[in-house]
Amino acid sequence: MAATPDEIEHARDLFAALSPITTGRMFGGTALYVDGDVMFACLLGGTIWMKSDTSTEAAFTEAGARPFSYQKSGGTTVVPSLMSLPDSALDDPEEAMHWARLSYPPALKAAEDKRRQKARKAAKKAAS
Repeated sequence: MAATPDEIEHARDLFAALSPITTGRMFGGTALYVDGDVMFACLLGGTIWMKSDTSTEAAFTEAGARPFSYQKSGGTTVVPSLMSLPDSALDDPEEAMHWARLSYPPALKAAEDKRRQKARKAAKKAAS
């Protein structure tokens, strides 16, 4: 289900202290980007999901966050690289910013990895 304009506005308000936030479509939801291509959060199914990795997962879990998951024919797929924004931060921009700052390093690493992949593909295509 696509994020509603109100959900997007609420997320923008929570993370207003970040550099300008841009949005893009993602899996039927909305991705939230800073610095052009650094996706630090997304809105899917009415939930704000924050970028995570093994270095941040425990902090999210301890705060009551859960990993993104979805159903497919083989069962449930869990995606720990997206953790729900803890409920206590949903109406607290200061706390939400704590989680955004925690999400930024994994988001930046993912963006850098994507940039390298694109550069390799472009170089390979140019060479052929």
